[in-house]
Amino acid sequence: MSYAIQIDKLKKSYGDHTVLKSLSFNVIKGEIFALLGVNGAGKTTALECIESLRKYDSGSIVVNGRRGIQLQSASLPDHIKPMEAVRLFAKWNKTKIDYSMLAALGINELAKKLYTDMSTGQKRRLHLALALISNPDIVFLDEPTAGLDVEGRISLHDQIRRLKAQGKTIILASHDMAEVESLCDRIAILNDGSIAFLGTVAELTSKIGKRYTLHIKTQQGDEEFESDNIGDTMLTLLEDFKQRGIDVLDIKIDRGTLEQHFIDIARGNGE
Repeated sequence: MSYAIQIDKLKKSYGDHTVLKSLSFNVIKGEIFALLGVNGAGKTTALECIESLRKYDSGSIVVNGRRGIQLQSASLPDHIKPMEAVRLFAKWNKTKIDYSMLAALGINELAKKLYTDMSTGQKRRLHLALALISNPDIVFLDEPTAGLDVEGRISLHDQIRRLKAQGKTIILASHDMAEVESLCDRIAILNDGSIAFLGTVAELTSKIGKRYTLHIKTQQGDEEFESDNIGDTMLTLLEDFKQRGIDVLDIKIDRGTLEQHFIDIARGNGE
């Protein structure tokens, strides 16, 4: 198996506070990999170390390929125009401009706009274009769709899938579990500086995915019940309602969402 990134026993502290505790995982070439964690779990520090934006204390990081980084926010001058930024980044990276990539991201349509006048979605597209200027093998995306409308999110998701189809490795940081479930091949969840879960979305839902929520509507109102065994719980509840002479009007069953599973694992509540 060929790896794009190999992390081994990575440690990082700020003073007496240890943020990363012997972190180890690998990212397979060509996959979309999500690094997730609640605030304070160490996700941002881990990403910044991998991106070479922050020094670490010990351990090793091996990155096999060129990196392109789309930060959550970019400090571009207010009055720079998109193509001016593109030409500047191309010069820094000593590379030719890929006009087909710019067209796919709709940068040509923004040619006359100033950065300060661009919408959040337009800025996101420009940030991604700048990250792709050097034709990187590995692309880091930090909350790429934050603040986007539905159309903008769909468009950016399509572009991310095209990058994967081109053989690029995508490292995604996102708080949007629907986005993670839709895009990612594998996910790593950090909890207090360590890996709490590493695997596919299907493996995560299989790990703690038997939790159900039953919504039962009766003449006396609505009630909710949580269960890991839907059959036994349903029979017990229906028998109880029958004995109490309460008519059941409607039943709805929800399986635990990916977001619920993520929170359980990230906070150390997973099995």
